[in-house]
Parts: sequence; C-alpha cells; structure tokens
Amino acid sequence: MRYLITLRVTSQPATAPPAELMAAIAKLGEETAATGALLDTAGLSPSSQGARVELTGGKLSVTDGPFAEAKELISYAIFEVKSKEEAVEWASRFLKIHRDHWEGWEGQADVLHIFTP
Repeated sequence: MRYLITLRVTSQPATAPPAELMAAIAKLGEETAATGALLDTAGLSPSSQGARVELTGGKLSVTDGPFAEAKELISYAIFEVKSKEEAVEWASRFLKIHRDHWEGWEGQADVLHIFTP
C-alpha cells in the first residue's frame, strides 16, 4: 500500500532549524530508505510560488499564491508499507524528532492512502 504523507507547519520558532534536528531527520531518512519503505520525499517551496486551479460552477479559475491558509505545506513523502498504521508510525516518528529537537515547533502530518485500482 502506498501512502502520501504531507507536512504542514502550524507554529515555528524564529530561529533556524537546529543542527541536531537536521541530523536526526537525515538518520530517520536513512532508516526509512534502508527498509525500502520510503519511495520519495522532498521539500516544497512556499505557496507564494504556486497557484491554485479551481473548478466552480463549471468555470475554471487560477489563483496565484500565497494562499490564505495559516498552515504552510512544506514537504511530502511517499511510502510503500503494509498498513495505514505503519505509515502513521513513520509520520509520528518524524513529528517526534521535531518535538525533541526544536522547542516550540508545531505541525501536522496528513497520512493519505494513494488509490490504486
């Protein structure tokens, strides 16, 4: 089963991410790659550099970013795992690393099953 995990920042300290956080993220990335669970991951540019395409009332519209949401989508990862619970575990570990290494950082991860017919 494939899952898309997206990461949003809801609150972030004004300081740069600590080196310990970046090292812990790299270590977790190595672990997920070694298990074969991690298929792809990347950071995302701010929504100010994007656009939203919307269909409403039969009409298409395009809106340039930034978007009004207070939560900025900052990265994604695609996992191949045996269950939703396993995907949730990987996402939880990623958020725990932030909790443990960057005081005041808050965020959320959405774990979404990738539909395959």
